[in-house]
Amino acid sequence: MDIILLGPPGAGKGTQASRLEQERGMVQLSTGDMLRAAVKEGSPVGLQAKAVMDAGELVSDAIVSGIIGERLDKLAPGTGAIFDGYPRTVAQTESLDEILAERGRSLDYVIELKVDEEALVDRIVGRFTCAKCGAGYHDKYNLPKVEGTCDVCGSQEFKRRPDDNAETVRTRMAEYRAKTAPILPIYEARGLVRRVDGMGEIDAVTQEIKAILDEKG
Repeated sequence: MDIILLGPPGAGKGTQASRLEQERGMVQLSTGDMLRAAVKEGSPVGLQAKAVMDAGELVSDAIVSGIIGERLDKLAPGTGAIFDGYPRTVAQTESLDEILAERGRSLDYVIELKVDEEALVDRIVGRFTCAKCGAGYHDKYNLPKVEGTCDVCGSQEFKRRPDDNAETVRTRMAEYRAKTAPILPIYEARGLVRRVDGMGEIDAVTQEIKAILDEKG
Protein backbone atom coordinates (compact mmCIF):
# COMPACT_ATOMS: atom_id res chain seq x y z
CA MET A 1 0.00 0.00 0.00
CA ASP A 2 1.38 3.40 -1.03
CA ILE A 3 0.10 6.59 0.61
CA ILE A 4 0.86 10.30 0.79
CA LEU A 5 0.87 11.86 4.26
CA LEU A 6 0.04 15.56 4.18
CA GLY A 7 0.16 18.12 6.95
CA PRO A 8 2.09 21.23 8.01
CA PRO A 9 5.23 21.00 10.15
CA GLY A 10 4.22 20.03 13.67
CA ALA A 11 1.06 18.18 12.59
CA GLY A 12 2.55 14.86 13.66
CA LYS A 13 3.42 13.32 10.27
CA GLY A 14 6.75 12.01 11.50
CA THR A 15 5.22 10.36 14.56
CA GLN A 16 2.47 8.67 12.56
CA ALA A 17 4.86 7.60 9.79
CA SER A 18 7.11 5.98 12.41
CA ARG A 19 4.15 4.05 13.80
CA LEU A 20 3.17 2.85 10.33
CA GLU A 21 6.75 1.70 9.78
CA GLN A 22 6.74 -0.25 13.05
CA GLU A 23 3.24 -1.69 12.81
CA ARG A 24 2.84 -2.28 9.07
CA GLY A 25 6.39 -2.51 7.79
CA MET A 26 5.90 0.51 5.55
CA VAL A 27 8.80 2.85 4.71
CA GLN A 28 8.68 6.63 5.04
CA LEU A 29 10.10 8.36 1.98
CA SER A 30 10.99 11.91 2.99
CA THR A 31 12.46 13.79 0.03
CA GLY A 32 14.92 15.72 2.20
CA ASP A 33 16.24 12.58 3.87
CA MET A 34 16.44 10.69 0.57
CA LEU A 35 18.29 13.55 -1.09
CA ARG A 36 20.91 13.65 1.66
CA ALA A 37 21.26 9.85 1.60
CA ALA A 38 21.68 9.75 -2.20
CA VAL A 39 24.37 12.44 -2.06
CA LYS A 40 26.16 10.58 0.74
CA GLU A 41 25.99 7.25 -1.12
CA GLY A 42 27.24 8.85 -4.33
CA SER A 43 24.57 7.20 -6.47
CA PRO A 44 24.27 8.48 -10.06
CA VAL A 45 21.30 10.69 -9.21
CA GLY A 46 22.94 11.65 -5.92
CA LEU A 47 26.01 12.92 -7.78
CA GLN A 48 23.75 15.02 -10.03
CA ALA A 49 22.03 16.45 -6.98
CA LYS A 50 25.36 17.21 -5.29
CA ALA A 51 26.61 19.14 -8.33
CA VAL A 52 23.44 21.24 -8.39
CA MET A 53 23.51 21.86 -4.64
CA ASP A 54 27.22 22.74 -4.68
CA ALA A 55 26.41 25.35 -7.31
CA GLY A 56 23.85 26.83 -4.94
CA GLU A 57 20.93 25.94 -7.18
CA LEU A 58 17.62 24.20 -6.43
CA VAL A 59 17.39 20.50 -7.19
CA SER A 60 15.09 19.93 -10.17
CA ASP A 61 11.94 17.82 -10.18
CA ALA A 62 13.70 15.39 -12.53
CA ILE A 63 16.47 14.76 -9.99
CA VAL A 64 14.01 14.38 -7.13
CA SER A 65 11.99 11.93 -9.24
CA GLY A 66 15.15 9.95 -9.95
CA ILE A 67 15.97 9.74 -6.25
CA ILE A 68 12.44 8.55 -5.43
CA GLY A 69 12.68 5.93 -8.17
CA GLU A 70 16.03 4.70 -6.84
CA ARG A 71 14.61 4.39 -3.32
CA LEU A 72 11.49 2.54 -4.45
CA ASP A 73 13.65 0.07 -6.36
CA LYS A 74 15.45 -0.78 -3.11
CA LEU A 75 12.26 -1.63 -1.21
CA ALA A 76 11.58 -5.28 -0.49
CA PRO A 77 8.68 -6.74 -2.52
CA GLY A 78 5.31 -5.91 -0.98
CA THR A 79 6.67 -3.01 1.11
CA GLY A 80 4.38 0.02 1.19
CA ALA A 81 5.67 3.57 0.87
CA ILE A 82 4.69 6.70 2.82
CA PHE A 83 5.45 9.82 0.78
CA ASP A 84 6.27 12.81 2.99
CA GLY A 85 7.04 16.22 1.48
CA TYR A 86 6.36 15.07 -2.09
CA PRO A 87 4.52 15.84 -4.28
CA ARG A 88 4.08 19.56 -3.68
CA THR A 89 3.17 20.77 -7.17
CA VAL A 90 0.91 19.66 -10.01
CA ALA A 91 3.99 18.71 -12.05
CA GLN A 92 5.23 16.52 -9.20
CA THR A 93 1.88 14.72 -8.93
CA GLU A 94 2.24 13.78 -12.59
CA SER A 95 5.85 12.66 -12.04
CA LEU A 96 4.82 10.50 -9.08
CA ASP A 97 2.11 8.85 -11.18
CA GLU A 98 4.75 7.92 -13.76
CA ILE A 99 7.29 6.74 -11.17
CA LEU A 100 4.72 4.45 -9.54
CA ALA A 101 3.24 3.19 -12.82
CA GLU A 102 6.69 2.22 -14.11
CA ARG A 103 7.00 -0.04 -11.08
CA GLY A 104 3.49 -1.45 -11.17
CA ARG A 105 2.45 0.61 -8.14
CA SER A 106 -0.28 3.16 -7.51
CA LEU A 107 -1.45 5.44 -4.71
CA ASP A 108 -4.04 4.05 -2.33
CA TYR A 109 -4.72 7.10 -0.16
CA VAL A 110 -3.75 10.72 0.39
CA ILE A 111 -4.20 11.32 4.13
CA GLU A 112 -4.24 14.91 5.35
CA LEU A 113 -3.69 15.66 9.03
CA LYS A 114 -5.97 18.64 9.65
CA VAL A 115 -4.82 21.10 12.29
CA ASP A 116 -5.96 24.32 13.97
CA GLU A 117 -3.35 26.99 13.27
CA GLU A 118 -3.44 28.68 16.68
CA ALA A 119 -3.34 25.34 18.49
CA LEU A 120 -0.45 24.23 16.30
CA VAL A 121 1.50 27.40 17.11
CA ASP A 122 0.94 26.66 20.81
CA ARG A 123 2.03 23.04 20.32
CA ILE A 124 5.26 23.89 18.48
CA VAL A 125 6.38 27.01 20.36
CA GLY A 126 6.30 25.16 23.69
CA ARG A 127 8.29 22.08 22.67
CA PHE A 128 11.84 21.26 23.74
CA THR A 129 14.06 18.18 23.82
CA CYS A 130 16.71 16.57 25.97
CA ALA A 131 20.07 17.63 24.58
CA LYS A 132 21.54 14.20 25.34
CA CYS A 133 18.96 11.57 24.29
CA GLY A 134 16.47 13.63 22.26
CA ALA A 135 13.39 12.84 24.40
CA GLY A 136 10.64 15.35 23.65
CA TYR A 137 8.84 17.62 26.13
CA HIS A 138 6.45 20.57 26.17
CA ASP A 139 6.07 23.58 28.46
CA LYS A 140 2.33 22.94 28.95
CA TYR A 141 1.52 19.39 27.97
CA ASN A 142 4.53 17.21 28.75
CA LEU A 143 6.93 18.51 31.37
CA PRO A 144 9.60 16.19 32.86
CA LYS A 145 8.36 14.38 36.00
CA VAL A 146 11.21 15.95 37.94
CA GLU A 147 11.72 19.59 36.99
CA GLY A 148 14.90 20.12 34.98
CA THR A 149 15.71 16.39 34.67
CA CYS A 150 15.06 14.19 31.64
CA ASP A 151 12.75 11.26 32.43
CA VAL A 152 14.64 8.98 30.05
CA CYS A 153 18.34 9.54 30.67
CA GLY A 154 18.55 11.88 33.68
CA SER A 155 20.35 14.64 31.79
CA GLN A 156 19.73 18.22 32.91
CA GLU A 157 20.51 19.80 29.56
CA PHE A 158 17.65 20.71 27.22
CA LYS A 159 17.43 22.51 23.90
CA ARG A 160 14.88 24.23 21.67
CA ARG A 161 14.88 24.62 17.91
CA PRO A 162 15.60 28.27 17.07
CA ASP A 163 12.86 28.26 14.42
CA ASP A 164 10.18 27.07 16.86
CA ASN A 165 8.63 30.52 17.23
CA ALA A 166 5.18 31.83 16.36
CA GLU A 167 6.24 33.87 13.34
CA THR A 168 8.15 31.01 11.74
CA VAL A 169 5.34 28.53 12.42
CA ARG A 170 2.77 30.81 10.75
CA THR A 171 5.10 31.23 7.77
CA ARG A 172 5.40 27.44 7.49
CA MET A 173 1.61 27.11 7.65
CA ALA A 174 1.20 29.64 4.83
CA GLU A 175 3.80 27.80 2.72
CA TYR A 176 2.04 24.50 3.34
CA ARG A 177 -1.32 25.89 2.27
CA ALA A 178 0.21 27.42 -0.86
CA LYS A 179 1.96 24.18 -1.82
CA THR A 180 -0.83 21.71 -1.07
CA ALA A 181 -3.72 23.79 -2.41
CA PRO A 182 -2.98 22.89 -6.06
CA ILE A 183 -2.54 19.13 -5.53
CA LEU A 184 -5.47 18.31 -3.23
CA PRO A 185 -8.16 18.80 -5.93
CA ILE A 186 -6.28 16.38 -8.20
CA TYR A 187 -6.40 13.60 -5.62
CA GLU A 188 -9.90 14.51 -4.45
CA ALA A 189 -11.13 14.01 -8.04
CA ARG A 190 -9.72 10.48 -7.85
CA GLY A 191 -11.43 9.81 -4.53
CA LEU A 192 -8.12 9.25 -2.73
CA VAL A 193 -8.22 12.00 -0.08
CA ARG A 194 -9.05 11.19 3.52
CA ARG A 195 -8.83 13.69 6.38
CA VAL A 196 -7.85 13.01 9.98
CA ASP A 197 -8.04 15.31 13.01
CA GLY A 198 -4.36 16.00 13.57
CA MET A 199 -5.10 17.83 16.82
CA GLY A 200 -6.33 14.67 18.55
CA GLU A 201 -4.33 12.50 20.92
CA ILE A 202 -1.50 10.66 19.14
CA ASP A 203 -3.11 7.25 19.71
CA ALA A 204 -6.47 8.52 18.40
CA VAL A 205 -4.83 9.82 15.22
CA THR A 206 -3.10 6.47 14.79
CA GLN A 207 -6.42 4.66 15.10
CA GLU A 208 -8.07 6.97 12.53
CA ILE A 209 -5.28 6.29 10.05
CA LYS A 210 -5.45 2.56 10.77
CA ALA A 211 -9.19 2.56 10.05
CA ILE A 212 -8.59 4.25 6.70
CA LEU A 213 -5.89 1.80 5.64
CA ASP A 214 -8.02 -1.14 6.79
CA GLU A 215 -10.74 -0.08 4.32
CA LYS A 216 -8.73 -1.94 1.67
CA GLY A 217 -7.94 -4.85 3.95
